[in-house]
Amino acid sequence: MEKTVTTATLLEMKRRGEKITALTCYDYSTAKILNEAGVDVLLVGDSLGNVKLGYENTLAVTVDDMIYHAKAVKRGNSRAMLWVDMPFLSYETGAADAVRNAGRIMKETGAHAVKLEGGLEVADIVKSIVKAKIPVVGHIGLTPQAINQFGGFKVQGKTVVGARKLVADAKALEKSGSCALVIEGVPSSVAKKITASVKIPTIGIGAGLFCDGQVLVSDDMLGIFSEFTPRFVKHYAKLRPIILSAVKQYCKEVRLQGFPDKEHSY
Repeated sequence: MEKTVTTATLLEMKRRGEKITALTCYDYSTAKILNEAGVDVLLVGDSLGNVKLGYENTLAVTVDDMIYHAKAVKRGNSRAMLWVDMPFLSYETGAADAVRNAGRIMKETGAHAVKLEGGLEVADIVKSIVKAKIPVVGHIGLTPQAINQFGGFKVQGKTVVGARKLVADAKALEKSGSCALVIEGVPSSVAKKITASVKIPTIGIGAGLFCDGQVLVSDDMLGIFSEFTPRFVKHYAKLRPIILSAVKQYCKEVRLQGFPDKEHSY
């Protein structure tokens, strides 16, 4: 049986300078494919609000939504470390709520860690969750749950003050017990400084080359989600036109009675 990736695995990968691969995942069949491909971390992200549930942003996603999708991913996962996002207002209201919701996610899904957004302002909450023996992944920089506060999806840490704040956030999260750190939407030079400043692995998304690993939204990377494409997304495939063409062909054959034919009938 293939060995599961753990927090210790990721720490050792950082120590060796071996890059960590991560992708978002929201269902069983995709989890099977990502495992077969050798992805190190599967993130059940609250990005499912955008790419799976059709919301304008991530704010409407609930703990129950996260649990539903994470359970499906868990059933298809055999190797990767499984992270699950804590959605908006599932932890900001205090340590007791945070521990309760993180505990639900871990117990009901079989996840290996929860992820939450914020820096210094959530350090005490991270500490409380870790004290409950639940691994926590931090997330700093462009944090989507703070979109209304930021006034849109804007690169963070572009000023000296902003960059220093991000380094301080990273150190605070590490001190509070975070096992890894996602850095989103910051200049690569700032991400490089953060990565050198902490001993825990850093996973970049729109944060340049110098993080310990990279994560992308799978639907973006595969060219399925087409409503918005951030600059940092690379399309490793363009599946939307392929899927669209296949569905059109199916509809055409059914309407013309070309399917099912003899080969596809009992």
